[in-house]
Amino acid sequence: MISIQEQDINSKQDKKVIKCVVWDLDNTIWHGILLEDEKVSLRENIVNIIQILDNRGILQSIASKNERATVIAKLKEFGLKEYFLYPQINWNSKAASIKEVAKLLNIGMDAIAFIDDQLFELEEVKFSLPEILCISADEIENILDMPVMNPRFITEDSRIRRLMYISDMERQNAEKEFIGAADEFLATLKMKFIISSAQEEDLQRAEELTLRTNQLNTTGYTYSYDELNHFRSSENHKLLIASLEDKYGTYGKIGLALLECETEIWKIKLLLMSCRVMSRGVGIIMLNHIISLAQNNNVRLVAEFISNDRNRMMYISYKFAGFKEIENNGGSIILENDLSRIQPIPSYVDFHAIA
Repeated sequence: MISIQEQDINSKQDKKVIKCVVWDLDNTIWHGILLEDEKVSLRENIVNIIQILDNRGILQSIASKNERATVIAKLKEFGLKEYFLYPQINWNSKAASIKEVAKLLNIGMDAIAFIDDQLFELEEVKFSLPEILCISADEIENILDMPVMNPRFITEDSRIRRLMYISDMERQNAEKEFIGAADEFLATLKMKFIISSAQEEDLQRAEELTLRTNQLNTTGYTYSYDELNHFRSSENHKLLIASLEDKYGTYGKIGLALLECETEIWKIKLLLMSCRVMSRGVGIIMLNHIISLAQNNNVRLVAEFISNDRNRMMYISYKFAGFKEIENNGGSIILENDLSRIQPIPSYVDFHAIA
């Protein structure tokens, strides 16, 4: 069994990053079977492993065929309940549970690792969801050393990522209970959106954003800390970073834009937004800020867009903001905005641009 897992792990070591580890429970996180054994005990070093993954900004969830109330009580007893987001404790297939976790966290399947002690479960997930990185429980002691579990930087956003998702659950619950129009609910959040030129202390998070953001990303380009630092200090580039907070807390740094600035034309090389803010109506603000900058500097504004199977929403954002295609080379698209229309900032957002 180990060799099968080793093959799967090795074949996926070129993955950019693991965003979420989904754990089995029986004979994985703890020794024994909860519903059959008189007592179960935690696997050696498992608390340390879970805490280190959490500190690295890697989210964690559960896919366990079990009785929910009993599991929740046991996780509370072990002091581990708070670490697992959207735990799937039911009698569904593990693949179905993992798909539900991915949907609720709004992340891609290729950003998930699944750990189980049963070869059957691993093979079922591997067959149904081949993008998933499947890991045998025998390999748990090695997972902290896997490259995909080691982000190059641990940023402040990484350290509080789980807490930001928990805050987002509170927002979602409030939204479900709210009676009224969507804009009226958004107004209750008291959002504050800030765009500024990226500073040196922002670059670790900026690199992380280019690596982690796949869906709301116009080109998929990734940039290293050193490359971003070059752009930050270059007279021919603008590197903009955006942050968002509301009454529930901070979303952290959630947007990044890279502009290549020539005398008569500016090109948006990269525009991305964290998918956590997709439903907040703030994505267009950054794009309209760039349009305003180009207008004020009396330059043409074009944008690169490279289509994939996930980022169509960003193409729609460009079109909605008034960009039109002027070139298309098999999915590599150049769009241009005539700068004639800048949409107003939504009334429910307190917007600040810092030079």
